[in-house]
Amino acid sequence: MERFMWNQINRLPLLAYLAVTGFVQDLKKDERGLSGVVVAVLLILVAVLAVVMIWNFLGDWLQELFDQITGKAGGIA
Repeated sequence: MERFMWNQINRLPLLAYLAVTGFVQDLKKDERGLSGVVVAVLLILVAVLAVVMIWNFLGDWLQELFDQITGKAGGIA
C-alpha cells in the first residue's frame, strides 16, 4: 500500500507536466482561442491605461482635497 502511494506521488508531477504541455499545444493549434486571448490582453491593457490617465488627471485634485480635510481635522483636535 505504501509503495502504491509513493508511485502515485511520483507520477503526479509528470501528469501535471503532461496536462500543461497538452493544454499549451492545444492552445497553439486553436486559432479561435488565440485571438480571444489577444483580445482579452488588449482589453486589460486599455483598462489599465484608462485608470492611469484618470488617476493622473484627478490625482492632484484628490491630494489637494485630502490636504484640506486633514488640515481642518488638525484644527478640531
